[in-house]
Amino acid sequence: MTETNEDLYKTSQGYSAEEIQKMRKYETLEGFPEIRGYDFDQPFDFDKFIDSFKSAGIQGTNLALAIDITNQMIKDQAFIFLSATSSMVSSGNRDIIRFLVKHKMVHALAISAGGIEEDIMKSLRPFVIGTFDIPGRTLLDKGVGRIGNIFAPFDRYLYFEKFTDPFFDTFHEKQKEHGRPFTPSELINALGREMETLEKERREESIVYWAYKNDIPIFCPALTDGTIGNFLYAERVKHGDVYLDIVGDQKKIIDLVLSCEKTGAIILGGGVSKHYILNANIYRDGLDYAVYITTAQEYDASDSGGNPQEAMTWAKLKVNAPNVKVRAEATLVFPLLVAATFGKIKK
Repeated sequence: MTETNEDLYKTSQGYSAEEIQKMRKYETLEGFPEIRGYDFDQPFDFDKFIDSFKSAGIQGTNLALAIDITNQMIKDQAFIFLSATSSMVSSGNRDIIRFLVKHKMVHALAISAGGIEEDIMKSLRPFVIGTFDIPGRTLLDKGVGRIGNIFAPFDRYLYFEKFTDPFFDTFHEKQKEHGRPFTPSELINALGREMETLEKERREESIVYWAYKNDIPIFCPALTDGTIGNFLYAERVKHGDVYLDIVGDQKKIIDLVLSCEKTGAIILGGGVSKHYILNANIYRDGLDYAVYITTAQEYDASDSGGNPQEAMTWAKLKVNAPNVKVRAEATLVFPLLVAATFGKIKK
C-alpha cells in the first residue's frame, strides 16, 4: 500500500502501521455491513428474521451477537452456566429455563432464593398476569403480592409451606444422619427429590425437579434470602443446631470450573447469582464466553450493571473471550436467544 503524506504525519505522531491501516478502514467504512431491518414484504422466514438482527443496529445487533456466541459455546462443547434472578422464574422465562435443564443443554445454574421457592410454588398453583400500576394497598388488602406486573397471591406461600412441611420436619434429622450440614445445592437437590410426591404433570413443569433428575447443580449462596430462610429460622428456633454449609458449595463450584476445558455463561440480570458464577471462574483465569442480558447499567458501579470489560479486569472473563452485553429486559430477549440456539438443536 502506498504511503501517503497523511500516513507519514500519523507515523510522526507515534501511530504504528497497524493502527494507520485500521484508521483507513474506518475512514472509508469499507467492509462495514449496511443497516437494514427485516423485509416483511417477503414470506416470513424465522431464520432470516433472526439473521436480520445482525444488521438492525442498536441492541438488535447485540442480540444477534449473543446468538452467535451462544451457538459457539454449544459447538465447542463448553460447560454452560446459566444465571437468573428470581424474577426470571416468576415470569414465563421459568418454562424456557426448565426446557434447557430438562434436555441437559445447560450444565449448572445459579438462581436467587426467590427463584427456587417460586419454581416449586408455580408447580403447586400458578401466578397470574396483573398490572404494574395497581395501588399496593389494594393488593395487600386482597392478599396478593406483586412482582412487576405478575400477581402472586399469598395463598401460594401457604401451599408451598404445606408441601415443604414434611421435608423440613425431617431436615434436622437428615443432617444428623449425614454428620454434617447440607450445602444449599444439596438442599435444593433434596427439594427436587421431594417433588416426586407431586403429580407427574405438575413436577415436570419445575426447574428444580429436572435439575434433580439430571444431576445438574443449582447454586444459591443466599438461600436464606426468602421464604426458605424463614423455614430454616423456624427449624433453628426449634432445634438449635440447624446449619447450611455455604463454603461447601464454594468448593464445589470452584472444583467444577477447574475440571472444565471451556466454560461459558448466560447471565440473566445481575445480583449474587451473576457474581457467583463470575467469581468462581477466576480460578481458571476467566470464562471463555459470556452473554449478559440485563437492564442494569455501568454508571452506578454495581456488579449487576458491570459490563464484560469490567469482568476482564478481575480475570472473571478471559481478555480474548467472545462476549456481549445485551441491554434489554430478558423476557423480551431470552426466548429469542433460545429459539435461535438451543431450540433449533431440539428441533
